[in-house]
Amino acid sequence: MRDQDPPQPLRTSEPERGEHRLADLLRRHREDILSDWEHALHAHDPEHAPEGVLSRDHLPGFLELLADAAENAHDEQSVQAPQVITREHALERLEQGHTPEEVAFEYRLLRGCILRRLARESHELSLAELELLDESIDQGVIHAITRYAQVRERMLHALERVSQAALESEDVDTFLPKLLRVLMEAAVAVDGAMILLLEGDLLRMRAAEGVGARRALAEGFSLPMDRGFSGEVLSGRRPLEVRSGATDPRLGYDLPRELGLRAVYSVPLLHGETLIGVAHMSSRTVFDFSESDKLLFRAMSTRATGFIVQARLAERERLARDEAQRSLAQLNTLLEVSPVGIGFLDRELRYLRVNETLAKINGQPVAFHLGKTVREVLPGELADSHERLLRQILETGQPVSNHEFISQNQDGAGPTHHWLGNYYPVRSESGEVLGLGCVVVDITKQKEVEAELRRSGELREQLIGVLGHDLRNPLNAISASAFLLQRTEELEDSSQRAVERIRNSAARMARMLSDILDFARSSMGGGLPVHRERANLHDICRSTLEELQVAHPGRRLELDAQGDGWGWWDPDRLAQVVGNLVGNALQHGRPDSPVRVEVRDVGSEEVRLSVHNEGDPIPPELQAVLFQPFRRGTTGKAATRSVGLGLYIVRQIARAHGGEVEVRSTQGEGTTFTVRLPRDAIGPLH
Repeated sequence: MRDQDPPQPLRTSEPERGEHRLADLLRRHREDILSDWEHALHAHDPEHAPEGVLSRDHLPGFLELLADAAENAHDEQSVQAPQVITREHALERLEQGHTPEEVAFEYRLLRGCILRRLARESHELSLAELELLDESIDQGVIHAITRYAQVRERMLHALERVSQAALESEDVDTFLPKLLRVLMEAAVAVDGAMILLLEGDLLRMRAAEGVGARRALAEGFSLPMDRGFSGEVLSGRRPLEVRSGATDPRLGYDLPRELGLRAVYSVPLLHGETLIGVAHMSSRTVFDFSESDKLLFRAMSTRATGFIVQARLAERERLARDEAQRSLAQLNTLLEVSPVGIGFLDRELRYLRVNETLAKINGQPVAFHLGKTVREVLPGELADSHERLLRQILETGQPVSNHEFISQNQDGAGPTHHWLGNYYPVRSESGEVLGLGCVVVDITKQKEVEAELRRSGELREQLIGVLGHDLRNPLNAISASAFLLQRTEELEDSSQRAVERIRNSAARMARMLSDILDFARSSMGGGLPVHRERANLHDICRSTLEELQVAHPGRRLELDAQGDGWGWWDPDRLAQVVGNLVGNALQHGRPDSPVRVEVRDVGSEEVRLSVHNEGDPIPPELQAVLFQPFRRGTTGKAATRSVGLGLYIVRQIARAHGGEVEVRSTQGEGTTFTVRLPRDAIGPLH
């Protein structure tokens, strides 16, 4: 708002002796003048309370000294007194953070209030009184500007030195002591200063100068961030001060008391909303730091915070750069020595990086690849297939593993090579697909070994099949001859027993040959042949158990068949399943306990066959491989009575019927084999 118009000129005739109009007015209307000044100040800036701009407590003293000077207007010493007061007001106002313009405006308002009050009371001022009033007010303004210039010059000089120290320092521990030395040289009242930085939940001493610095640094001073005066500064996030550090309970450790500290001023080091630490300055000579000293300390602390944050960012950047260089060195080493081909491509399928192995696989030098596309490097058909595959990975973001392909020299000469490729998207931290990585392995030798093994396996299985088939004729002849001998009445008992052993051994050999032939058929592909017809599993189990009972007269075999037992199955193969499972139970079960066979109707789609025996449980490690070929018992008769194909054949027959077999064997429950058999004609048909 505009300043109010100045009052009309007053007559300045010399007063009669003994009349002191200005002095009388100032004393009689002091409160009115102060009230007018407060209202004028509030009208100029309604948001600030009058007490928050110029301290009203000092104005009565100024007006009283001005009144005394007015009574002795010709006394030079009296005239100097209000000038001293205005200078003190100006210094205090500047130290409170106000500008010279604000201080000049406040004094201008005060002069206007005094002159308007004179006009309102019809007082006439002498020339000496008017000059005294103007001189006192003007001196306040002059001192404000002068003091502002001095404080600003000191501030700029100190901050310039701080900036120079920052340029000369490589790290925080070098910079902070220099900053504190600049502070102590710029502020005479400061006897000691220290900076503590947050490390986790602790405030740890990082720099100290002046009184107590050597001891604090030697002891490695630290304290929890929520303790004492420092904790209060951090939690409040604002500067705090105490008048007697030696006795204040918030500084309840030995050093301040032993040093006899008086004024202590502390500021939080804040970067945005992030707490960095706390800075303290102390004095043993004054109880209060001047506002200019505190302003300088706050400014220097702000500079220190900026340097600390920058230094930490630079350190993190250096560490990240070092880590990146280490990772790059490791990657380079991996690429150079890796026996597999490794490469990276961008989204345009241009090669960004390849190792020597991949370059050799592609038949071109490493330098030839860089910047070229897949189509420019690989031959036609191979480029077509790889380009489609790689673009699919870029579109879907899904890797492709174990992609086999073959290649030949571009002229078509030379051997065919087999390759195994794995391709994956390369992503940024945000998940964006930046390109592709590929790993290519030459599997030509493995393919050759696989083919040789396959040929060897086929030959072995053919040999087993031929051998098993050719052995049947002489074995049948042995069985038939033994049968005829056994019917001869002239044989003695010992000869009869010998012939019986021949028949049993021949029968066991026949079962072994049958298993071997079944194994050969299943291994050569297609599984076991089955010939389905409508059959009743109850009848199959009953007839098979009757045959086994004759062969094992001393053992008890039980059958529990319930429900519907009909289905489309191969009766001979299911009889083989029952015979193998019951034979296995007889070999491994306790001789004094029965072997129990159960057939259960579990619905219109499935029948379940289970064979149970008591005895030692099957070890867990053996259960895992029980249905693999050539697995036999490890001890006793079971280790020699079969070639270990019985349970393998059971599983193959169950799977040929679209079912499965499983085993459960525990110490308390015994061992139970369960075969699930679908009723319908599903699964392989031969």
